[in-house]
Amino acid sequence: MKDVVAFAAAGAVGFAVDAGVLLAVAPFAGPHFGRLLSFCAAVLTTWLANRRFAFGGRTGRYPLWLEFTRYLGVCIGGGLVNLACYSALVLGFDLKGIWLVAAVAAGSLAGMAVNFTLSKRHVFAQSVPPRG
Repeated sequence: MKDVVAFAAAGAVGFAVDAGVLLAVAPFAGPHFGRLLSFCAAVLTTWLANRRFAFGGRTGRYPLWLEFTRYLGVCIGGGLVNLACYSALVLGFDLKGIWLVAAVAAGSLAGMAVNFTLSKRHVFAQSVPPRG
C-alpha cells in the first residue's frame, strides 16, 4: 500500500509540474506544443519520484534511458485510458458544470491504476531478466 500512496503523491507533484510548465511555455510555444512539453516534464518528474520513492528497491533492471522510455510508454497508455474514461462519462451522462470534475477524477483514477500496474510490472519489476 505504501508504494500506491507514494505513486499517487508523485502523480500530484507531476500534475503541479505539468500545469506550471504549461503556464510558463504556452505564451511562447502555444497551448498544444506547450502541452507536449509540459507532459514530458511531468513524466520526467514522476519517473524520478517513482523510481526513488514508490519503486526504490526495484530499479536497475534496465539502463536508465530504456527504463525512462518504458515509463513514458506506460504514461502515454495511462493518459489514453484517462481521456477515454473521462470522455465516456461526459458523453454517456451528458455531464456539465461541476460534474466535469467528477469525470476528471474518475479518469485520473483509471489512468493512475493503469500507470501503477504497468509501471510495477513492466518498468520496475522485482526480478531481473536473464542476460543473454
